[in-house]
Amino acid sequence: MENPAAASLFANSPAALGAPEAGRLPAPLEGEIRSIYRRSPLYGQRFPLHLEPLGWSCYREIPILTKQEILDRGHTAFFADYAEIERGLQQKKYEYEHTSGSTAQPMTVVMEDGWWNAQLRRAYLAHPQLAQYVDRPYRKAVLAPVGCSSNLCPYEDHPFPHRYFDGTVYLNLSSDPFAFPESEWDRIMRELQALKPEVLEGEPIYLSLLARAAKKRRVRVPSLRTVILTYGKASLQHSRRIAEVFPAAQVDLYGSTEAGYIFVGDAFRDNLRVIDGNAFVELVPWREGLADIYQINVTTRDREAMPLLRYFTGDIVRRAPTGYRILGRERDLHLRPDGAVVSAFEIDAALPDTFSCWHWSLVQVSDNRWDFQYVADAVAPDGLEASVAAALGEGVRVNLFRRKFIQPAASGKFALLKPLPR
Repeated sequence: MENPAAASLFANSPAALGAPEAGRLPAPLEGEIRSIYRRSPLYGQRFPLHLEPLGWSCYREIPILTKQEILDRGHTAFFADYAEIERGLQQKKYEYEHTSGSTAQPMTVVMEDGWWNAQLRRAYLAHPQLAQYVDRPYRKAVLAPVGCSSNLCPYEDHPFPHRYFDGTVYLNLSSDPFAFPESEWDRIMRELQALKPEVLEGEPIYLSLLARAAKKRRVRVPSLRTVILTYGKASLQHSRRIAEVFPAAQVDLYGSTEAGYIFVGDAFRDNLRVIDGNAFVELVPWREGLADIYQINVTTRDREAMPLLRYFTGDIVRRAPTGYRILGRERDLHLRPDGAVVSAFEIDAALPDTFSCWHWSLVQVSDNRWDFQYVADAVAPDGLEASVAAALGEGVRVNLFRRKFIQPAASGKFALLKPLPR
């Protein structure tokens, strides 16, 4: 039987939680929970808190918040008087964004002015490769999914100077997801060469295809020092293709529009760490019998508008000796009959060394059949089907399809694995 006084597991550093006290929540966590209850009436309606010090058993009784609940209740439920927020929007004290995330309909997110920039600054300070850019001018180019909200990632049809904000140029122009004709790549290459960025940030698949366009045009960007992989899930294939054309340190920055930046680390080094100043990250065992694999519940810190408490982002992580690895969205993970979890990392490991591609997607079409679609300059080598099939489980058959491009979801985002709904 579980000890109700036992502490829940968190991915934060011990310093962020403070000294433990038997049966009690750490003071920083309890203080944030109390602040969230004061700022947002939603939580008191869902689960009232007593005035006595909070114990772990009480914490675990607070209902998990999901994206679907936010959609069902509406973003206005977070505020006692939404008319005040509307006035704040007009006065630029607040801003709102839309994110599709893992839901079929967009979620409205309200932010106080300056919150996102503060999130970004703390994320940069949490990683040595990024800390060098804090509080000094530098040039950055961003290639984000076109479904990203326009205030954070403007892709309107404006000339180059009007997409340049505080040293950052947003390369997206098309409002049609993933519609990059050759003329668009030509334009993007000219802007990269004109900007001479130190930092290139983007969705990994978009950056991989950007690297392909640059390689085709023999374009180099010698000023580049850092590549930030964010907005989506990367494959080692994307990382390698990007590195071939843009040889720079690669940083993995994970977060979401609604929760902010949560993890940062070196790409594909299993050393992701929580950005302690941004969030508390609770680890909940995902499946019985799977060691060190957790779903994450996020509690945001120092947020006034739409603070999140025990918010399930939909992501699953693996704990490693050196840190954490984001396995991906829960819905995008495949469970083999033997109970093993298959993510993009297992598929990367199964791909032969002789294979390289700019993008791939593995789609389950029946219980024992998957289609491996890939974008590459050459036909896949013999044996790839068998290697991928072995990673997916006994009795699985894999068919290969070489594509000119792979269409994303309407949001502009991609899923590397698409198992059938469970």
